[in-house]
Amino acid sequence: MTKDNHRQQFPALANKAYFNYGGQGPLPEPALDAIYQAYKRVQLGGPFSAEVGAWVVQEAMLTRRAIASELTVPPETIALTEDVTVGCNIALWGIDWKAGDHLLISDCEHPGIVASVMELQRRFNIEVSVCPLAATLNEGDPVAVIADSLGPNTRLLVISHILWNTGQVLPLAEIVKVCHEPPLTPPCQGGGQEEFSLVQGDGQANLSLIQGGVQDELPAKKPKVRVLVDAAQSVGVLPLNLIESGVDFYAFTGHKWWCGPEGLGGLYVSAEALADLHPVFIGWRGIVTDANAKVLGWKPGSQRYEIATSAYPLYAGLRSAIALQHEWGTIEERYAEICRLSKYLWQRLSELPDVECLRKSAPEAGLVSFRLTNGMPHKKLVDLLEKQGIMVRTILNPDCVRACVHYFTTEAEIDKLVGAIATQLV
Repeated sequence: MTKDNHRQQFPALANKAYFNYGGQGPLPEPALDAIYQAYKRVQLGGPFSAEVGAWVVQEAMLTRRAIASELTVPPETIALTEDVTVGCNIALWGIDWKAGDHLLISDCEHPGIVASVMELQRRFNIEVSVCPLAATLNEGDPVAVIADSLGPNTRLLVISHILWNTGQVLPLAEIVKVCHEPPLTPPCQGGGQEEFSLVQGDGQANLSLIQGGVQDELPAKKPKVRVLVDAAQSVGVLPLNLIESGVDFYAFTGHKWWCGPEGLGGLYVSAEALADLHPVFIGWRGIVTDANAKVLGWKPGSQRYEIATSAYPLYAGLRSAIALQHEWGTIEERYAEICRLSKYLWQRLSELPDVECLRKSAPEAGLVSFRLTNGMPHKKLVDLLEKQGIMVRTILNPDCVRACVHYFTTEAEIDKLVGAIATQLV
């Protein structure tokens, strides 16, 4: 399918230059129709009937399968939620927190997630520290920064795969490895004089305890630090294999880069992390009952985190939106096009005298953030552009403007955006 034919499937693109995919993607016509047909089927079958009940179960199963295929995970690891924030809250509140536990969060997370962490800290008296990842946008190693911020009592790291404010793509697999395989640490033991030495053998570091002239091997590593990822900006952009990444929790939405309906997202919970994550919000969709409605336990897999009645016709809309993207190309081809177009936008913006891109090199995803250096308020620029049918947004921290390009963005749209900015800066 050509890009022009593909774009015709999106009614929102007919009268505007759209650069807000990181906030919400436009719904394609087939997804709109799928949602309407699903609502109609519910009404014709009877909203509360055995027929529609069986249909709902089938729709949920098909949707989990479609999502799982995109993330390269088993369907039973997927819980259907409303959005990223709900998914993150399931993971945040499902951990059995104890006073003194440590949670590490980056300095580039969305305020909704930050607020949840603040409430966890207040309620459970846990320790919270902020990991300075913003400074690694153009130099530095985010993996090393995270490793240096982990402590012996760290239980959870909260990060985004693609930072929503700057567009930086974090090396997820490497970060997970640091959290799951921390270096050996000596146990705290009292009585007698103790010292620690690093014994080298065959090129491998081996930490041993020397006490009273006897060398004893230390016990095993400390427990893994779980990793929760806000995937608002990565699902629908990056080729993903969550099993290979080793990530524990991955919360995502369908209404951004997948261009699905708002109100439908999901949470991936790894098979290993499932045992330690307790349901907090509980409803009939997540439990098993007997013939007398006696509660027997949780549903197997991540379905235990689902709650109750949802807008089920949205399931068909999301599957349709995902399927439409495959008509244009593979996820690898779509990601390559996103990178090509974001580089083009970044280069064009860099040519403007009063514009400074936050990244000093070409973007690795579809988010391009920039600031004005002539004193014009960023909100004023965004408002002026919207009056011309050009949609971008402001970011408050760091103070900047963010423009997003998708694989079906055109060079002509980018030229229109850059030209309009240049006109306002004259």
